[in-house]
Amino acid sequence: MKAPIAKRIPFKHTIHNDVREDDYYWMKERTDPEVVSYLEEENKYTNEIMRPLEQKTNEIFESMVARVPEAEEKVPVQNGPYFYYSRQQKDKQYAIYARKKAAGREQLTEAEEEVLLDLNVLAGSDDYLSVTQQRLNEKQTKLAYLENRDGSDRYTLYIKDLTTGDLLNDKIENVYIYGSIEWSRCGRYMFYVTVDDMQRPYRLWRHEIGGAESDELLFEEKEVTFALFISKTQSGNYITVQSSSTMTEEVRLINADEPLAPVELVDERRRGIKYEVEHWGDHLLILTNEDALNFKLLRCSVSDFSEREEVIPYDENRYLQAIYPTKDKLFLFGRENGLTQIWMLENEELQQLDWPEPLYTLSIVGGQSYEAEELLIEYESLLTQDTTYSLELTTGDKQVIHTATVNGEYNPESYNQHQLWATARDGVKVPLMVTYKKGALDNGPAPLILTGYGSYGADSNPYFNAYRLPLLDKGIVFVTAQVRGGGEMGRHWYENGKMRHKLNTFTDFIDAAKFLIEEGYTSSEKIAARGGSAGGLLVGAVSNMASDLFKVIVPEVPFVDVLTTMLDDTIPLTTLEWDEWGNPQNEGDYTYMKSYSPYDNVEEKDYPHMYITTGLNDPRVAYWEPAKWAARLCTMKTDDNTLVLKTNMGAGHFGASGRFDHLKEASEVYAFILDKLGVE
Repeated sequence: MKAPIAKRIPFKHTIHNDVREDDYYWMKERTDPEVVSYLEEENKYTNEIMRPLEQKTNEIFESMVARVPEAEEKVPVQNGPYFYYSRQQKDKQYAIYARKKAAGREQLTEAEEEVLLDLNVLAGSDDYLSVTQQRLNEKQTKLAYLENRDGSDRYTLYIKDLTTGDLLNDKIENVYIYGSIEWSRCGRYMFYVTVDDMQRPYRLWRHEIGGAESDELLFEEKEVTFALFISKTQSGNYITVQSSSTMTEEVRLINADEPLAPVELVDERRRGIKYEVEHWGDHLLILTNEDALNFKLLRCSVSDFSEREEVIPYDENRYLQAIYPTKDKLFLFGRENGLTQIWMLENEELQQLDWPEPLYTLSIVGGQSYEAEELLIEYESLLTQDTTYSLELTTGDKQVIHTATVNGEYNPESYNQHQLWATARDGVKVPLMVTYKKGALDNGPAPLILTGYGSYGADSNPYFNAYRLPLLDKGIVFVTAQVRGGGEMGRHWYENGKMRHKLNTFTDFIDAAKFLIEEGYTSSEKIAARGGSAGGLLVGAVSNMASDLFKVIVPEVPFVDVLTTMLDDTIPLTTLEWDEWGNPQNEGDYTYMKSYSPYDNVEEKDYPHMYITTGLNDPRVAYWEPAKWAARLCTMKTDDNTLVLKTNMGAGHFGASGRFDHLKEASEVYAFILDKLGVE
């Protein structure tokens, strides 16, 4: 079977006296039967290409499934008289959320389980289900949650009565996927955020549970470059209302005890100033980047926001990202030396918590009570599975209370993990996280998969993945390049990989690959590049800039038609992202963005083997971006290498929702990579 050749309909974009030819612009018409037909033909071709690899795909899938624990339970988190947790059952796609009533952890084994939500039952026969933002009322008698069945960012709010097990009649549509629902303390009102036609969260509403009156609009974010989010402070006393853009923040407060009171502004927005607000005792805590690139901590009285004093001064080597107060202790979360860190405030100084490995990732377990006497911290590394520590707040002692199960034999001593530093072309040192099985490099360059992201200031952290073990056992080396545009090395790392510094993201990745080849880890015949979403842009741009450097490239849901998307303010998220990529209505931004946009830089030359994915319902990166790019590549490339486009016709940006369906997708990708790298 030959690769499908998409029809070409001449179309020209003209702006700033520049003309862009776009013969595949017709693919934007999702309702056009020819568009769906083309995507289906590409899927048939992908299936045909993958048919000889069916055994390899199944072997990888089975080896991954063999690592899935028959039953896995998350650490229960105490909230008043209950402990809340999620668990997975053998052969089930989705999680089960439950609670037990117990005086302490020691009594949990004997306590009776109450299932709150079984997503397997909720999913029914539907192919896709996403449930987010489970929120309990203060009395813990009602559970609000968001549900979606098509992969978009438009969710439906449901409220379940935990006493009767019934759903209330309070059903609300068009609620945003995250940061969008909170209860008043009395439990009589629900605050929620809805999206506009472009799926931008922008309106805050107050809903009376069971009320006959129309919901009241409390605030509308009218600036199209801003999104609106809400969250409850750790104390539960306030609900923060955050108007947020890439560069600027504005926060308002709702008193959770006075749900009918007006929303109160903390600080007016000023371009370039980011801040977040928490509550602790008689003070508001304000984490801000004003005159402090990597943020500092201030505080003010809850009754007077204007008078502020410094709590934690600015330190250019310490990137403060979040505040976490408990009743008696204050913690800060951030990064130092490229790694996540947690600090405890003691005697007006930050004390860093110590950890057993040189590479690791930390997170504070969600849902913990402000009144708790312990702080639960999750720890993992490339070689250490998810491990939960309990930090006693009175003594400062910490101990492991749970370690995730890894099915099958696993000895971390059989593998290596370490950090390397590649020198970018401008002299900047780029951190690389490396893991492989001992002996993998004994016979010279090894097959290697290099991943990266490098956008939005997002962090690529060293995390454990049991599904990676079968591939490590085959001799694959895994490397993550923490390229500029991410936040791994601080706010400056992000600033130097966005807007008109975006090329640094791509050249960092290229220079990292060259470094790995020069150091003998791999060769251009044995290296694959993989990235999703903005990481798909990364590997897509690299495919044009250094096509001879990689054997295989896997762009997943890639953002590749940068100009067409960013010039169309009717597309979801476009306006929110002008401060990330630039606004191409500005000629300087347009020219710079065009210089790297993968779709606009396809050339008549050889390209690596490519496995491209997309989702028909993806609201974040429209299906037509990868589809158009694949069509243009297929027409222009001069090699005989394989190029496939796989479209998930029933999912969105995050692919399949069930854990086994997700593994099937991953297995096919890995089978493709391993085949092209010559790995049995």
